[in-house]
Amino acid sequence: MSQEPAYNFPKVRQVNVTEEEAGQRIDNFLARYLKGVPKSHIYRIIRRGEVRVNSGRKRARYKVCAGDTVRIPPVRVSAASTGKVSPGLSLEDRILYENSRCLVLNKPSGIAVHGGSGLSYGVIEAMRAGRPQAPYLELAHRLDRGTSGCLVLAKRRSFLRAFQEQLRQGEVVKHYLALVSGTWDGGKQTVMAPLRKNLLRGGERMVTVDESGKEAISIFKPVTCFREATLVEVELKTGRTHQIRVHGAHIGHPLAGDEKYGDPAFNQTMKRLGLRRMLLHAHYIEYADTANGEKVTVSAPLDGELKAVIDQLEST
Repeated sequence: MSQEPAYNFPKVRQVNVTEEEAGQRIDNFLARYLKGVPKSHIYRIIRRGEVRVNSGRKRARYKVCAGDTVRIPPVRVSAASTGKVSPGLSLEDRILYENSRCLVLNKPSGIAVHGGSGLSYGVIEAMRAGRPQAPYLELAHRLDRGTSGCLVLAKRRSFLRAFQEQLRQGEVVKHYLALVSGTWDGGKQTVMAPLRKNLLRGGERMVTVDESGKEAISIFKPVTCFREATLVEVELKTGRTHQIRVHGAHIGHPLAGDEKYGDPAFNQTMKRLGLRRMLLHAHYIEYADTANGEKVTVSAPLDGELKAVIDQLEST
């Protein structure tokens, strides 16, 4: 018996780009019309020239404009060729806040915000699959795969543009909770250490403190000191890749459970207390919904595993 296709869009479609859809990359635009199709396959049909914009070929980084006509080819992908089919992850019960223009999720740890790099699905794919009639749904920013907490999704293109402008201007307030190695000496500490991305063996992405890197500012504030660790709150003034993790390690306080930048001995100690993930949680976000002048403030509670680890530390 032949394998049924996991995704099947048998007809050519000509789609006109609306004002709300304008400004996004063509690969992200296609992802909404080809729900469930892996990003790797979308990139393939773009490279082959099967996708046309106003009858011409475009690269994946092309940003669609209002009035563009996008030719979407037939797409048929077998389950075997994808290697993994989305398990139907539902995140609706993790929505902390929602209005007509945006929503905020309490993102679980261990789930990427989007598919790619060997992953066939992520938060945005799961949300789109759960809301097949939604005209627009995009990530407004990013969280690392191992980080839990407040993640903003845009339901309108106009909101996405306004939110990302606030990010550029440093007007979005983002606070994280992190468990770090060692007892904190002193009070609030501002870390200003530029960060640079590097590629090491095997293509693994690493970030290092480097004077030639981009400006990065984190404000660490101790919350609770334990015998071997400290719970800190971190406010980000910039949003660089792995910023809190690298800055914590840079000042001698690597994060608990961080396999890339952390202290292996400290991580083993935390595992014995029941920690099975990196303890980094985006617990608070504040931004403006400029369409109605509303200031949105959302707080995400720690999950049970993290609370249990904190309780264990308090009792030792």
